[in-house]
Order: sequence, then structure tokens, then C-alpha cells
Amino acid sequence: MIDVIVVGGGPTGCMLAGELRLHGVDVLVLEKDTQPPAYVRALGLHARSIEVLDQRGILQRFLDLGKQYPVAGFFAGIPAPAPQGLDTAHPYVLGIAQPVTDRLLAQRATELGARLRRGGELVALDQDDEGVTADLADGTRLRARYLVGCDGGRSTVRKLLGVGFPGEPTRVETLLGEMRVDVPAETVAAVVTEVRRTQKRFGLGPVEDGLYRVVVPADGVAADRAVPPTIEEFRRQLRAVAGTDFGVHSPRWLSRFGDATRLAESYRRGRVLLAGDAAHIHPPTGGQGLNLGIQDAFNLGWKLAAQVAGWAPPELLDSYQAERRPVAADVLGNTRAQMHLLSLDPDAQAVRRLLTELMTFPDVNRHLTEKIIGIGIRYDFGAGHDLLGRRLRDVRLRRGRLYELTHAGRGLLLDSTGRLSAAGWADRVDHVVDVSDELPAPAVLLRPDGHVAWVGDDQRDLADHLPTWFGAPAV
Repeated sequence: MIDVIVVGGGPTGCMLAGELRLHGVDVLVLEKDTQPPAYVRALGLHARSIEVLDQRGILQRFLDLGKQYPVAGFFAGIPAPAPQGLDTAHPYVLGIAQPVTDRLLAQRATELGARLRRGGELVALDQDDEGVTADLADGTRLRARYLVGCDGGRSTVRKLLGVGFPGEPTRVETLLGEMRVDVPAETVAAVVTEVRRTQKRFGLGPVEDGLYRVVVPADGVAADRAVPPTIEEFRRQLRAVAGTDFGVHSPRWLSRFGDATRLAESYRRGRVLLAGDAAHIHPPTGGQGLNLGIQDAFNLGWKLAAQVAGWAPPELLDSYQAERRPVAADVLGNTRAQMHLLSLDPDAQAVRRLLTELMTFPDVNRHLTEKIIGIGIRYDFGAGHDLLGRRLRDVRLRRGRLYELTHAGRGLLLDSTGRLSAAGWADRVDHVVDVSDELPAPAVLLRPDGHVAWVGDDQRDLADHLPTWFGAPAV
């Protein structure tokens, strides 16, 4: 029996597979596509995802292939300077095409021992008290202790489970594709600059091999949104919005996306869980979708591994939904608000002008930016120190950096007192005695995802909190 089957070999699925393999979990990733897609859906990584990669020691792979940009103007494209004093060691956006992110995360997962099966399409599943049975389109039947659906907004896993996916339907549709143009790059840049003064849902930019990424508002909402648009539809809309079709031709990929927001009623049914777009869909405003999925996987991975290993506290696996579903709900809310602010409707433009004024206040700019880049999240661990429930930035220690201590995906007791102990949990928690001038606490207990689970200097209090996240002490 396989420990965990992950359905979907995109960034969420491969991030999850890598996290599970850090803890020795046997993982099979099923991806229905026989080849990775070459087209570019997402364009970058925000600060929290960058931190996640740094926590696992693989950030440099991404930095080598990406480009750093200021964190500015991400909320509805409202021009604002990059906020000062962001609580992160990575105050930038990493521009990197999704196929590159997909490839690097898949490489990491397979390096750690995950198996990736392409052309493996799930068509049915059934679960009982002992595990999950998965039937594939080629007649293969597999058995696993757990199964996680990371298979996108039209998730087969979610549909087979019968999990409700309520929300708001698409009211505004946008065309997105990659194609060639027959005008000089200077002409493209000049037209785009002029049109985007008012129409923020428009753009043309080079991607690779002479191809351009083209984004343009659609003429209404398609009756069947699963049917891709035609190149003629792109030409017609480009002429309507920009006054020219740029001579577009030879498309590599044509698609459409809407502004629907939907949130799964449950992230877990028994031994089957959902993550990434399988659990939530929303407009791509602010570039949050891929990042949200990676962070879902980061939250779920160590908890599911603990469940497989047998030491998970009773409520640990359910805390995945309790923590991540509210985060997704907030993203759904802010993306729908941004879509409204992108509208050319006079009422929406009046709100946009007002918010543009408000964003000149540094606290407003910082607050909205932190929503987009994911560093303002605080899980509800109850009352206590201001750090409790927050992820801890990469603080400098006397002997290096905090994130250098988190590569193995274990818990961490960072202790400046030298008097504390996690001896009964040494197989799950690393105890490091060190000092940081950037840490306003004598000691902190970090979960494997870097969120602060305890703050203090009292051994008895620490011993009371360790079982909440790390189970009973070893005998």
C-alpha cells in the first residue's frame, strides 16, 4: 500500500510530495498530462513562497533562473511605492515563469524519492477505514492510506468526493494566450503603455522564442468556458480595446479566465484532502493563486506526514482546514475587490481614486501589500505573545540564519536561555541554543512550517505545549 497518492503534478502537488518525502512518506504523484505544459500561466513568486523555498534550502535554484522586482503596485495595479519595513528578509517579487517553477519543484520531489507518473488519470475513488482505492483511466487500481487532490479548479477528486464548491460565478471574462506578433517591439510597448493608462486588464509582453503573452478583455462571458477562444476572437478584441490587432498569429496556447470565486465546503473527507485550486478558485489579480497553493502544501505536508507516522495529535490533520480555509477566503475577497477596482465603470473608478489616495498612507499600503505577498497571515493559536501564530522571518543568529536550521522540515526550539529542553520530542523537534538580536523573546517553538507555536522561557509551560503540535513524548 502506498502511503499517499497526490493527484496533480503541478506546483501544489509537487511541493506537497517533497514535503512528505522529507519525513520518509512513500508518495506517488499522478499527473494526467503526459508532458509538462510549456505555456505560462503564473509569472512569479511572492515573499511568503520565497521564504518557504528558503526554509527548505532550495531558494537559490529559483533565484538563479528568476529576476527580482520591487513589491509595488500589486493591489489592483494601483501605483504605489514599495512599502518600507516589510517583515521579511525577501522584500521582492521573484519573476519566474510557471513552467520553470513546476520543473524545479518536480525535480526536488523526485530527488527526495517521490514517484511521478505522467499519463495517470484518476477516474474513480473509494475509501474505507483503512485507506483509499484509486482507479485510473488505463484500468490500473491503486491503494493508498491517504489521497490528496491537487488537480486544479476543475478537480476530479473534489467532484468524486461530492464536496460542494459554492461561490460567485464569472461575470467578467478575460482572454489569455501566447502567440506571435507582426509589429516591432517598440510599437507594442508604446501601445500597451497608452492603453494601460485606463484598461488594466490588457497587456502584451514577450515570453520566449519570439512569442508574446497577450491579455485582453473578452466580449462578454462564453457559454462554454471550457472551450478555448480562437485567434480571430483575440484579433477582434485587440482591435476593440487597443485599436490594432498587432498582427497576432501562430498561437501556442489560447485560453480564457473569469472572475469566479469558489471555496470548497470542506478540505477533508476522511482520508481524502484537497489543496491548491482544487480547494479554491479566484481571479489572478495580484498573482496569488500559485503562491496560495504552494503555501497550502507547506501547511499540510508535515501534518499529513505526522498522521502517516502515527505520532500526530488527534486534531492536527484537521487544523489544515482550520488554518488554510480562512486564508483562502481572504484571498477570494481581495481578488474580487481588485477586479471591481479594475472595472471601467464610473462607480468603480470613483472607489479606485479614493483607494489610490488612501494608499499614500504607509500603513494602508503595507497592509494591502502584505495581503498579496502572504506575510501578514496569523493562525489562531489563542491569546498570547504577538508572535504566536505568525510565521517567523529569517532572523539572524550568532551562528548563521534561522532558515538554515529548517531545511529538514522538523520542529525547532530556538532557545537563548540554554535552560530549556525538548528531550522527549528529539525525534521531531530540533533544540538549538543560540541568540538573535532580532527576536523579541527568550525562546520560541516553531512548527515545521515556521509558524510560532509557543513563546516563553518556562520549561513546564513548554512541556504543556509540545504535545499540541508534536504528539506524545517518546517513551
